[in-house]
Amino acid sequence: MNQVEPVRKQIRVETSRERAFKVFTEGMDRWWPRGHHIGASPMKRSVLEPRVGGRWYAECEDGSESNVGKVLSWEPPGRVVLAWQITAEWKYDASLITEVEVTFTSEGPKTTRVDLEHRNLDRLGADAASYRGQLDAPGGWTGILEIFAKDAVADEGAEAR
Repeated sequence: MNQVEPVRKQIRVETSRERAFKVFTEGMDRWWPRGHHIGASPMKRSVLEPRVGGRWYAECEDGSESNVGKVLSWEPPGRVVLAWQITAEWKYDASLITEVEVTFTSEGPKTTRVDLEHRNLDRLGADAASYRGQLDAPGGWTGILEIFAKDAVADEGAEAR
């Protein structure tokens, strides 16, 4: 089987490294797109528990929960690695782990480069290449990071007031 290339994205955010990490992790509920959700009921809230082994899941409007993955590495404010446990059929599978590594690099007091790599996609088997295409599409990680960046800047402005 051919190795499927990771999805790699980069964005610059006009906020500090600490703020960018905090908004990405603790503030995920504010910026994660409600339509990017696999639960049967609409998403009420996106949750990332801030510790190694912490859960990544959505609380649904009907009270149910929909798992996404878990925290593999927690290194504030520089790096977080998340297990993405969503199959090519867009279902949670506890036995599947692809990894989403996000690093936060300061490029100045109010500028942070955020690098995202979604890797180990070959673990999805025959569907890996098409799944990668969906993650790499404008509505995938590119769009998600753009929403995050806007929220991080808005958060910075709100804190300054």
